[in-house]
Amino acid sequence: MVAQIANFRSLFSNVNYAFLTYGCGQKLLSKVYTGAVIGIDGLLMEVEVDIAHGLPAFTTVGLPEASVRESRERVKSAIINCGYDFPDDRITVNLAPAHIRKGGTGFDLPIALGILAAGGIFPETAAGQYVILGELALDGRIKPVTGALSMALAAKSSGFSGIMVPGENASEAAVVAQLDVYPVSTLAEAVGFLRGEKAVEREASRAAIEFKPDEEPEINFSEVSGQGHVKRALEVAAAGGHNMLMTGPPGSGKTMLAKRFAGIIPPLSFDEAIETTKIYSVADLLPRGRAMISQRPFRAPHHTISNAGLIGGGSNPRPGEVSLAHNGVLFLDELPEFRKSVLEVLRQPLEDREVTISRASMSTTYPAGFMLIAALNPCPCGYLTDERHPCRCTSAQIQQYRNRMSGPLMDRIDLHVEVPNVSYREMSCKKPAESSVAIRKRVSKARAIQAERFARLKIYTNSQMSSRHIRRHCTLDDASSRILETAMDRLGLSARAYHRILKIARTIADLDGQARMASAHVLEAIQYRSVDRNAAGYAPGAGINHNRLE
Repeated sequence: MVAQIANFRSLFSNVNYAFLTYGCGQKLLSKVYTGAVIGIDGLLMEVEVDIAHGLPAFTTVGLPEASVRESRERVKSAIINCGYDFPDDRITVNLAPAHIRKGGTGFDLPIALGILAAGGIFPETAAGQYVILGELALDGRIKPVTGALSMALAAKSSGFSGIMVPGENASEAAVVAQLDVYPVSTLAEAVGFLRGEKAVEREASRAAIEFKPDEEPEINFSEVSGQGHVKRALEVAAAGGHNMLMTGPPGSGKTMLAKRFAGIIPPLSFDEAIETTKIYSVADLLPRGRAMISQRPFRAPHHTISNAGLIGGGSNPRPGEVSLAHNGVLFLDELPEFRKSVLEVLRQPLEDREVTISRASMSTTYPAGFMLIAALNPCPCGYLTDERHPCRCTSAQIQQYRNRMSGPLMDRIDLHVEVPNVSYREMSCKKPAESSVAIRKRVSKARAIQAERFARLKIYTNSQMSSRHIRRHCTLDDASSRILETAMDRLGLSARAYHRILKIARTIADLDGQARMASAHVLEAIQYRSVDRNAAGYAPGAGINHNRLE
């Protein structure tokens, strides 16, 4: 009996010694770098993997959402199906920093590589010089993820030499200069690369290839007959970054003009293109085969859109239409048909040029620096201002129709322009209209003047001027002041409308290449407040009698 006890003690001691030797001698802790997208910006994160003796378990900590918690099943199947042993021990995965909630499937590949590195399949230092992201299929294939461009920018700014991404995200990440991009298609390929057994060809830089702003827009103002005064208003809007409202009967060309508006705005700069592409990448709306958005966006949501669809939101916040139109144009056709609550949420992004979506766990901010072009009929039937069709609407119906748009929202729209029907003579004219390229040249010159004016400020166009900037850059002579004073009294303009007129007049002066604003500039700017004129009793389409204002 004593001998049996001694043997048992000896056996227990040997097992305990082997356990301690295994636990201390073999590295069972690894660290891999990955990232997540917060808003549209990438945030680098650490994936720490610890493998300890104990009952088999797989625990993920660090505020993982459901898509991250489910990764354990994908990771396990992918490791086994690629021919590697999955540890039958207690696995703990920590996602740091732990106070930020993590979502998405881009953590699959770094978690799998962290487990294999902890098991000694390849040296941990091999993965430490890369940011790694990718979703795993059960057979080990690596699927694309959203936000690859944002993660590549974050990797470069943090000093990493390279990034490992799914093959389908390679061209998107390669837009970032001076960063090595390694596309991988399977987990086995990624492991072979980190072990030095398999070469992965780096993706060539795509910035020069992808960034190609259009020299000649596909749809052109030369295709639009007549409507000279509306084109002029659109030119003013493009030159100063102003919002615009077009009012006219059905078939007058409001939508046709709006679709061509983006073609007269100066082309995107490279920085603007990168920022716009980040939004589309995060929203998973980057067109297939394209790594970069190089043309100004044009978004035209249907009037049945929800608040979250327009502004952004959801349980996992996503950018809405106002953010997808960033650096471009948001076109709202049939404006009164949108729900009033939807229109009211536009007020904040129109002023702040960004959208903040707050949730209990976090707050996300998306850029929303868009130009708003809206269109509406003058009445429910649409023919109030049409000389060829009688209007069937009562005064009460017309008033109810117009009340769907609040005064504060209308005040935030700089230009109000009436769009009449085109006459047969204008339609049959064979002389080509002015092209978008010619208009864009004048707009670009005006934008260059504004860029020089605001060189030391964080604004870029006249529409972004605050009251302080208006006082400095929009000084009026005595004649112009009297004209504007008369207009304010007769039209009952608000203080915001007053500032809008000054901004528009400043833009018109820039288009004329004039350093000082003149009476003609102020008069034209007042002409672009048709809604205020109609509210003051001027007949729609009648315009303003300049002599009365003078």
